[in-house]
Amino acid sequence: MSSLRLVFAGSPAAAVPSLTTLADSRHEIVGVVTREDSPQGRRGVLTPTPVASEAVSRGIPVIRANRLAGEATERVQELAPDLGVIVAYGGLVREPLLSTPRLGWINLHFSLLPRWRGAAPVQRAIIAGDDVTGATVFQLVPELDAGDVFGRMTEPVGAHQTAGRLLESLAVSGAELLLRVVDALADGTARPEAQVGDVTLAPKLTLQDGLIDWAQPSQAVHDLIRGVTPEPGAFTTVDGARLKVLEASIARDVPALAPGAFALVGKSVLVGTGTDPIELLAVHPAGRKAMDAASWWRGRAQTEAVQA
Repeated sequence: MSSLRLVFAGSPAAAVPSLTTLADSRHEIVGVVTREDSPQGRRGVLTPTPVASEAVSRGIPVIRANRLAGEATERVQELAPDLGVIVAYGGLVREPLLSTPRLGWINLHFSLLPRWRGAAPVQRAIIAGDDVTGATVFQLVPELDAGDVFGRMTEPVGAHQTAGRLLESLAVSGAELLLRVVDALADGTARPEAQVGDVTLAPKLTLQDGLIDWAQPSQAVHDLIRGVTPEPGAFTTVDGARLKVLEASIARDVPALAPGAFALVGKSVLVGTGTDPIELLAVHPAGRKAMDAASWWRGRAQTEAVQA
């Protein structure tokens, strides 16, 4: 069995399973490219990316760069890799770096391409109400997420699954898919296929994408809340103050409420939508700690229905 010299590019926690899986394989990771250390937390402590931390712990050389150009490109070229592997790095690979590895670059993308090309495929899939998603390993080309496919896997989207939980699951199963493709490339058995189907785009989410429109049907509201959890987070306003919604469910067989109207029914905090109400389970009021919705409601001065 042949082995390859790999350069791995990735940054967030979702890329770590791929890094560890490849590092434990027959292949050699000769370098890791990741984003520069960034301020984290209230104190702004300069913190390495999860990928950088894992690479350092394994003694793998790390190249910290927010753009894959200039010095970063030169350092990768010096490593003489056979293959580049990118998983959620957070930047584009352009020439001459794109052609530096003998076999080019492959990308593990957390969607069933060509559906959801872009930076936020998992979030967009949930927001759109997809009941199945997956991961794809494809050849990196200059056009966004458009290269030929070497392998894919599918995974159902749970009715109550958040984007964060789904991404954690796909990161693990996707790493296994990635290794199979790298092995096939090393053995000369990989067979790329062109992407087929309608292209949809998954641009990065903004804070405003988390604003809940209570006039939408309950399923659409629930999908939005799940799709933007944990980032950028779902929110509404109550009496002019922002209220983050951390967890919610669709309430069945309860009295209808006007869209955006809050009410306490039994021990449940409900909000009206265009169809069934939504039950708030966990919230984060502005300036306070996260808490269960019932505790937030009991702490309010008034307990009659309010309007979002």
